[in-house]
Amino acid sequence: MADRETTARTTDRPPTTGTRPPDDDPNTLMNAIVGAVVTVVTAPALPFAAIAGGGVAGYLQGTDLGEGAKVGAISGAIATVPAFFFAWFVAAFLLLGADPVLALTSVFAVLLFVFVAGYLVGAGALGGALGAYLHREL
Repeated sequence: MADRETTARTTDRPPTTGTRPPDDDPNTLMNAIVGAVVTVVTAPALPFAAIAGGGVAGYLQGTDLGEGAKVGAISGAIATVPAFFFAWFVAAFLLLGADPVLALTSVFAVLLFVFVAGYLVGAGALGGALGAYLHREL
């Protein structure tokens, strides 16, 4: 039988079974908070900061794509709160002087919240799955 060629990656580490020791469970909430902080801090500089924050949370969570997407979505939901208040502040500044009855501020605020939450949760989940994938491959 011919010897199978292996790469340095496969010979350096023993094969993993995909299970963690019982005392090595990831802290989902802490990973989500770290991802949310990354999202909020990098938002002024990166257009897709929610993907980066979700990716950090997913990478910290581990190799399971489903768990990575879940923690990324939680990270996006946590990042929704400061992002919503910032967006509401900017919109209020732009609508300064507008008639409150015509501006429909309550309806606008609800629509703004739904849009911001949907974007951040969806992008965070995508980033979380990508982070878990990178954790598995690297």
